[in-house]
Amino acid sequence: MRVLGVDPGLTRCGVGVVEGTTGRPLTLVHVQVLRTPAEDDIGARLLALADGLDAAVAAHRPDVVVVERVFAQHNVRTVTGTAQAAGLAMVAATRLGIPVHLHTPSEVKAAITGSGSADKAQITAMVTRILRLDCAPKPADAADALALAICHIWRGAALARLNDAAVRAKAGVRTAPTRSAPIGVRR
Repeated sequence: MRVLGVDPGLTRCGVGVVEGTTGRPLTLVHVQVLRTPAEDDIGARLLALADGLDAAVAAHRPDVVVVERVFAQHNVRTVTGTAQAAGLAMVAATRLGIPVHLHTPSEVKAAITGSGSADKAQITAMVTRILRLDCAPKPADAADALALAICHIWRGAALARLNDAAVRAKAGVRTAPTRSAPIGVRR
């Protein structure tokens, strides 16, 4: 599975592409941070982000695009820019018929580190380790975009197993009980 993660932002928008499946090593395909100057006109900034996101989705042809779910912040200006960038990522994927999924920051943190309240340094360290990188992706927006992609690969496999089990249960097929393991951890 190839997943393109987007950590939306108006000034810095992280884009990371990861390929793989749960239980096997994941591979970094691409990572970048799209930047727009804060002093530029909002329309020009959104156009630059739209062009960059369109190009990334078209170039990497992911199976799914995952965007960080915008959450309420005290700074309305920041949340507005984040929501605008998130919308551009969703449009870029939808134009090419690629499904879009959203994950909250705490979902991503929990999947990557085991703690929904992990800090940026912990996320970056785990992304570096999971992808077996020689150096940490910088800035944090790059690591966050990769974390979104990793989270979706791991959570997607777990959700597929749960769905499979539900279908079997509905059909009356009995399955042996299994031990639970953290998402993304191979038994």
